[in-house]
Amino acid sequence: MTDGSSSSFFPDFGLLLYLEELNKEELNKFKSFLKNETVEPRSCQIPWFEVKKAKREDLANLMKKYYPGEQAWDVALKIFGKMNLKDLCERATAEINWTARTMVTEGARTQEEQDDQEAVQSDGTEYRIQIKEKFRIMWDKKCLFGGPEDFHPGIAQEDRELLEHLFDVDVKTGEQPQTVVLQGAAGVGKTSLVRKAIVDWAEGNLYQQKFSYVFYLNAREINQLRERSFVQMISKDWPSTEGPIERIMTQPSSLLFIIDSFDELNFAFEEPDFVLCEDWTQVHPVSFLMSSLLRKVMLPESFLLVTTRLTACKKLKPLLKNQHSVELLGMSKDARKEYIYQFFEDKKRASQVFSSLRSNEMLFSMCKVPLVCWAICTCLEQQIEMGGDVSLTCKTTTALFTRYISSLFPPVDGNCPSLPNQTQLKSLCHLAAKGVWTMTSVFYREDLRKHGLTKSDVSIFLDMNILQKDTEYENCYVFTHLHVQEFLAAMFYMLRDNWETRNNLFDSFEDLKLLLESKSSKDPHLMQMKCFLFGLLNEDLLKQLETTLKCRLSLEIKGKILQWLEILGNIKCFPAELEFLELFLCLYETQDEAFISQAMRSFQKVVIDVCGKVHLLVSSFCLKHCQCLQTIKLSVTVVFEKTLNSSPPAEMWQKDDGSIIHCWQDLCSVLHTNEHLRELDLCHSNLDELAMKTFYQELRHPNCKLQRLLMRFLSFPGGCQDIASSLTHNQNLMHLDLKGSDIGDDGVKSLCEALKHPECKLQNLSLESCGLTTLCCLNISKALIRSQSLRFLNLSTNHLLDDGVKLLCEALGHPKCHLERLSLESCGLTVAGCEDLSLALISNKRLTHLCLADNILGDDGVKLVNDALKHPQCKLQSLVLRRCHFTSLSSEHLSSALLCNKSLIHLDLGSNWIQDDGIKLLCDAFRHPSCNLQDLELMGCVLTSMCCLDLASAILNNSHLQNLDLGHNDLRDDGVKILCEALRHPNCNIQRLGLEYCGLTSLCCQDLSYTLRSNQNLIKINLKQNTLGYEGMMKLCEVLKSPECKLKVLGVCKEAFDEEAQKLLEAVRISNPHLIIKRDYNDDDEDGSWWRCP
Repeated sequence: MTDGSSSSFFPDFGLLLYLEELNKEELNKFKSFLKNETVEPRSCQIPWFEVKKAKREDLANLMKKYYPGEQAWDVALKIFGKMNLKDLCERATAEINWTARTMVTEGARTQEEQDDQEAVQSDGTEYRIQIKEKFRIMWDKKCLFGGPEDFHPGIAQEDRELLEHLFDVDVKTGEQPQTVVLQGAAGVGKTSLVRKAIVDWAEGNLYQQKFSYVFYLNAREINQLRERSFVQMISKDWPSTEGPIERIMTQPSSLLFIIDSFDELNFAFEEPDFVLCEDWTQVHPVSFLMSSLLRKVMLPESFLLVTTRLTACKKLKPLLKNQHSVELLGMSKDARKEYIYQFFEDKKRASQVFSSLRSNEMLFSMCKVPLVCWAICTCLEQQIEMGGDVSLTCKTTTALFTRYISSLFPPVDGNCPSLPNQTQLKSLCHLAAKGVWTMTSVFYREDLRKHGLTKSDVSIFLDMNILQKDTEYENCYVFTHLHVQEFLAAMFYMLRDNWETRNNLFDSFEDLKLLLESKSSKDPHLMQMKCFLFGLLNEDLLKQLETTLKCRLSLEIKGKILQWLEILGNIKCFPAELEFLELFLCLYETQDEAFISQAMRSFQKVVIDVCGKVHLLVSSFCLKHCQCLQTIKLSVTVVFEKTLNSSPPAEMWQKDDGSIIHCWQDLCSVLHTNEHLRELDLCHSNLDELAMKTFYQELRHPNCKLQRLLMRFLSFPGGCQDIASSLTHNQNLMHLDLKGSDIGDDGVKSLCEALKHPECKLQNLSLESCGLTTLCCLNISKALIRSQSLRFLNLSTNHLLDDGVKLLCEALGHPKCHLERLSLESCGLTVAGCEDLSLALISNKRLTHLCLADNILGDDGVKLVNDALKHPQCKLQSLVLRRCHFTSLSSEHLSSALLCNKSLIHLDLGSNWIQDDGIKLLCDAFRHPSCNLQDLELMGCVLTSMCCLDLASAILNNSHLQNLDLGHNDLRDDGVKILCEALRHPNCNIQRLGLEYCGLTSLCCQDLSYTLRSNQNLIKINLKQNTLGYEGMMKLCEVLKSPECKLKVLGVCKEAFDEEAQKLLEAVRISNPHLIIKRDYNDDDEDGSWWRCP
């Protein structure tokens, strides 16, 4: 090595570059060696006081000063060798040799020769050779999960094809993606695939027409870098024989940068845009460089291929522009089966293992990851050889990983020195837990030290194959797989000594409540750890671990979990579907029936969306032990979809080893084993014929106490005979809702036969939107006459027409008809059918509720209905005429009917062309003392502020009126001001007021505030879709916080207001917890929408 070569090398890729790769501890060690280092007897040592205080840059300059030329480099290499930093030595030696060769060559060349050489260098051959060699060494060094050295899962053919088409032009948009995200679970093969991509490129087999150069950036290496330029970052593999790397950077559209393991980068990526850099030659913190590259500030024309775990996608997505995402799914079901049968030479064993894994979808899904599949097979093979029961081990993920972790601990014969003690184990589990919480899977020496793990401690866990040291990047440690880390993280909570005490060093993730309240939608990375934690509550597994690990694990946490579940079960707002499903996934892991019964004793209602075999398995297991449940809302999709198109369905069930039908039978058995269960909602489920038969069998069980059954939007592949038969067998069933189901006229015929049976006790039946026609009305009519129990019938949104209603009216007029409530909304009824209906209302003394909404009755039809209302024998209490296409001409008839009818208390006239003149006539009746109306719906009746004086008069003079809805009318601030004066009067009894979309502004809020303060009866008000603004809300919120205000429900949309107004509403919510502020304001009164919710 010559002075010339050395000196020319240092300015560009100097010693500073290598000193920056040393962490603080290594830098101090380097200085200690340098203290006594000399190159030859005459050379001077660097004064220690200068070495001690020197930063990296200063230290590099000192070495160049005291050890000129090649001497500085010789000293550095010598010390790197003493520090056992072989990687640094090899890289630096190679780089300095390339530089030396280049300088010698350049010194002997003429300008013409240099031009020729430049042309040779430009093809990138040397770089391709370097890449192939680098990744060959990496592959040879790779240690896979403690498996045999020749175990390589390889690249599936479909994944090879995936690589080829990652950057293809989108057929729909005609654009080529510049950023591709390859996402997938831990260990699924993302890194192997992108390394295969760069090697294939280097060999000339991939992306030859797309990219001239491909660069590989690995998160573990990036994490250990500090400040440098981007060109320095990518120069580590660039041979000096290729010439300056800068020349290729001028054509970024031909460059592909592979960023591997984004999820492992220790950067927050919160840099503001103005600090990002465009210049790839400028030195910046590495985090800035990566952020600039990802956000397309630096080299915007270049292409990116980013790999990440699914859990980090939320962090990555905001950084990218127009990315194309591809998910790597791992081994297919067939590939998993093939691997298991190849692993076990004995086909009987292979079949036993495959069957056991297939019965647990969670474990079988884990086997998508090649390394996990190998570990599971290895573990089960050991158990078979020891005579163990594989099916029991495969029952839960916790049981299997307990067995696997136990297999990593050496058998204890006396006092085994290699077995970790309780303190070492606790430190490792603490490291694992913190890593899971922070989504950290790569740990550095400093991380280990902070958790109290010494070099000897780490050696123990390395020897046991629990930890692995990265063979490619110094100073990196990982758990052998993410699931191993998650299992040990769960153990951390079992190793806690006292849950009641907290010290100042208490980490937030140590708070058990935070873990229990986590949701997979928000914190998916915590879900498996939480499942393992619940699984470790199983006392048998806990004892097995204690025996193997020779440590003490506490079950104190069990009581804490039960306390949390008791609080959760007693709150009014029960968890959403996903949360219940997650809870069941966790409870299933315990396999502790007594614990599940205790855990669920506070829950009276559960809501579950079963959209897979796993969900069916855990739900069926847990629901059997929820003995206090009164209501189950269950949507079953996907599970039976394949069987719906099979012939016959039973074959599909048998092919799946009967596990699906067994789980379904278990779930349905809840109908007779749970004595408190009263309501089941199966809406939007997709069940085949065999599944339905299983369900009906349980419904007919003599111990089934179900009273309400909702089967909305279902298909009935076997017809309605079975559900009809269930109505006669189950005399507890009083409510059946079949809205939106495809039963048709034939299905109604079967139901009507059941209704006529004396054993049928059904009281409420909803057949809304069931595809019915006039043809079914004769059967319904006969059933109405014969049924002694039916009180409510909803036939809304069916094509019954006037002829069908005529047949129904014959039954309504019969003295044996016991029907009390009837909904004929949107049934094609016209004025022609109103005459029959009018006669039926007069003769029927039991019918109290009638809905005729959304029928074209017109003024003539409404007149016929009013004629019936005037008759003294008419007992109607609620009449719904919403969207019936009548005008103010009907107001006079309605007014006279209201004066004559003493029973009517609820009237809905919404969405009709009544106008101010019509309201004036109606108010004449409202004011009359003989008018008993309590609820009046006038939404969308084309009203203005001109009618508000009449309405105010009615409010003051009608002591019965309690609910008034004036929404979607152009009342404006002036109109509301008039109404508020009446509302403040002591004679006003209004409890609910609807003013949605009435053109209100902040000007009316003072009047509303006075009203809310003085009116002690008003408990609900709807002010949605009005422009009240911040000033208006400030006035309202002031009174809403006052104890004088008795309001219980306020209908506003918080998101419609600015940030300051939202803060006011939040302050009201805190200071007045009894007030409910909601955007989906609905009348909770039973009669408010009785025809929709029987």
